[in-house]
Amino acid sequence: MASSGLQLFGFLLALVGLGATVAATFMVEWKKQTQGNSYHIYEGLWETCSSNEKTICESYESLFKLATEVQATRAVMILGILLSIVAVLVSTIGMKCTHFMDSKPGSKATTAMIGGIMFMISGLLTTIITSWYVTMIVENFHASHHLQSSEFGKAVFVSWAGGVLSMAGGAFLTCRRCGQSRSSESISANHLFPNSSQTSNYV
Repeated sequence: MASSGLQLFGFLLALVGLGATVAATFMVEWKKQTQGNSYHIYEGLWETCSSNEKTICESYESLFKLATEVQATRAVMILGILLSIVAVLVSTIGMKCTHFMDSKPGSKATTAMIGGIMFMISGLLTTIITSWYVTMIVENFHASHHLQSSEFGKAVFVSWAGGVLSMAGGAFLTCRRCGQSRSSESISANHLFPNSSQTSNYV
């Protein structure tokens, strides 16, 4: 089983990844269009904003009128967030630094591993859907023969960071052998080399 320090480090990484994923989901700068030097249009998963001298935002009126990439990205991002929330609860029960299930160390380690796997799946979903969203923007840009100056915004990078951190944190939580090698080596050394004080007194 992973050491308590590694588990806590992985859990904190996953929490930061969850926070970044939530922030990216509700950020408006997923897609950016520039018209002229001062007029910008930002499209997010929930609303669109136009910026000239002041910024005006409007929520999407109908779900069915949204582009396919927006609908799919919104659904997968929400799914990833919900999965990470469940992973937080499961990992909290299974980590060594908590007192849940102390009487069942084997089940406790398995629970922490399950929470880590859930974090990894959530991060993978976030990374895949964000990459797909970027691919759709690039394809639409080329399909318009470069007539639209569309590009992906800051939310894409925040989402990628959240997915990577969630996967990294989950990997630490699922590492069952991390921190075992040193303890196993010391145990084997004690068996191979007995205490020097226990020397023979035979003449």
